[in-house]
Amino acid sequence: MFSVLRACQIIFLFLVTGAPALFLWQAIYRLPASLLLPVPLLLGLPYWFTYLTVTCKSHYITPANCASRLHDYPYDHVIFRPNMVCRTCDQLKPARSKHCSLCGHCVALCDHHCPWVNNCLGRGNYRYFLALLLTLGMLQIYGAYLAWYILRPYLAFDTDNSVLTSEYWSQLGDAIAIALDAGGLSIAGVGMLAATTAAMPLGLLAYHCYLIWAGMTTNESQKWADWRDDMADGCVFKASRQALQTHNRLRKYGQREANANGHNPTLDLDHEPEVAWPISSDQVIVCTSDGKPPMGQEALWTRIWNLGDVDNLYDLGGWDNFMGVLRGR
Repeated sequence: MFSVLRACQIIFLFLVTGAPALFLWQAIYRLPASLLLPVPLLLGLPYWFTYLTVTCKSHYITPANCASRLHDYPYDHVIFRPNMVCRTCDQLKPARSKHCSLCGHCVALCDHHCPWVNNCLGRGNYRYFLALLLTLGMLQIYGAYLAWYILRPYLAFDTDNSVLTSEYWSQLGDAIAIALDAGGLSIAGVGMLAATTAAMPLGLLAYHCYLIWAGMTTNESQKWADWRDDMADGCVFKASRQALQTHNRLRKYGQREANANGHNPTLDLDHEPEVAWPISSDQVIVCTSDGKPPMGQEALWTRIWNLGDVDNLYDLGGWDNFMGVLRGR
């Protein structure tokens, strides 16, 4: 598996290097200096952001930094619950983390493992990955424009004919054939490759912008999708954590014993790391196998049918979500 991922990374770097080199080898003397001026910057930025994405390791959770990682995000008691231990790393799993078998580490704010950079995307390097997608798309669009600029004189044909006539399409086909022959593989081929594949990084960037706006990672969106399916089956229930804690404390001690022992059931919260987070939620969600609320607590649970009934604790609002990503949080 490691060799396959390494091969993907090599192929990616080969395409980013080989295609522009092949294009510029034939095109550099056919372009004005004004159009060549942005080329070094557009070529260099994808390399720079690839380097940052690949070499960043700050999102790896280790025994040395696990304690501090526990204070990054609160547990939402829906898709992330406290006191969970990674079976591989044998350490507590911070909220929004996931163990990556390919990296061999638990990853803070794990999004996914990207084969093209052969590294997990998480807290710290996710912003560099987004910048990589943006600069790749810009490079491809500009490369397609330069190819069109060179081949435009060969695409001239009589446009007086209606687009519905066979003469129009015949002349257009001949013009394209002449342009392809004049540009060859280095200009026409690379230009067509850039034009047809530019939507890939930009489309992926648009998808990740949606995830950021919604306050999710790719990993979390899959978990929410699982909850949505369970809700459609009528097996998901929602309750107040504080009400559950009060109920359980009273069952264990009784009202008189709890007060006599100095216990306040309404304030006896689960032990969790203190996290300075702008919003909070009292919810807890469970999925039952029989479609019935937990036995003995039926009055505390409400069946829910869609994700709109659940708080996403990690959604601080679109703008704040984006600012958090840009700050590497």
